[in-house]
Amino acid sequence: MIRFIGSCSGRGGSMSVPEDTTRGNDGNLRQIARLRATARVLVEALPFILKYDNKTIVVKYGGHAMEGGVPTEFAQDIVLMKMTGINPVVVHGGGPQIGAMLKRLNIESSFVDGLRVTNEAAMEVVEMVLSGSINKQIVAGINAEGGRAVGISGKDGNMIVARKVGKTKIDPKTGEKTTIDLGFVGEPERVDAEVLRMILNSDLIPVVAPIGVGPKAESYNINADTVAGAVAGAIAAERLILLTDVEGVMDREGKVVPHLSVSQARALIADGTISGGMIPKIETAIDAVEMGVHAAVILDGRIPHVLLLELFTELGAGTIITPD
Repeated sequence: MIRFIGSCSGRGGSMSVPEDTTRGNDGNLRQIARLRATARVLVEALPFILKYDNKTIVVKYGGHAMEGGVPTEFAQDIVLMKMTGINPVVVHGGGPQIGAMLKRLNIESSFVDGLRVTNEAAMEVVEMVLSGSINKQIVAGINAEGGRAVGISGKDGNMIVARKVGKTKIDPKTGEKTTIDLGFVGEPERVDAEVLRMILNSDLIPVVAPIGVGPKAESYNINADTVAGAVAGAIAAERLILLTDVEGVMDREGKVVPHLSVSQARALIADGTISGGMIPKIETAIDAVEMGVHAAVILDGRIPHVLLLELFTELGAGTIITPD
């Protein structure tokens, strides 16, 4: 039997609701159980909220995670980090979006060891996509969830001064060395941390496109992982978090390795356990830790709210790399 009673709509509401008198007690018990579960989550998170209060955390967010737009969960995580006293810095990539735009404009694109060969025409597209559409999508996504994000690139305020990257290939038969010109592909030479500190001190969330500026004001396309590591090191971040599409570093049995020291990570690269595309990510993590970042973490960005799971729970997620 269902009848209408009282007025109830949470805090201060005045809406009549139906009550099933045959199931009222069970419903109340379930509600209390849910509230207790919520309370346990908050209690578990409290020491971690205190631990990271006023600390800076750099999050690298890949372009693959954005192919369907900016996930609400990611934006919510960044906003909640800011609201709990953390200073998040987002560094993003955009490889798939750059490739799609180059194809649309009939500009040929090739890769050497995972680096996009970037001529002058391609560089214009790279900068347009990274500093333009992708950057502003992330900014808009964070702002839509209640944050105050601002988009910048490494060129703003000369924040990331870059140098040109060259690749050398060795012919396995003759041993002859050949230098490959990658065009406007660079790497960070210097990061001006003051630019980011000014933004963080103004209570804004910086969203950084991985474009650097050269000595003649030319633009350079820089790997987003590399930029994230360099930025984290320059501002002495508490953590560098690299969001990717795998659960973390896997051992030879295919299980996630939850914790590695720098020397252990190097050993796994040397014996082939860490291979392929994971190597540059681990090298970025190692470099950041050696520059003074307290820890670097490889996380599966496909997991909803994975940032909160990593930061505010006892077990965390993914693989954490710490100093020896």
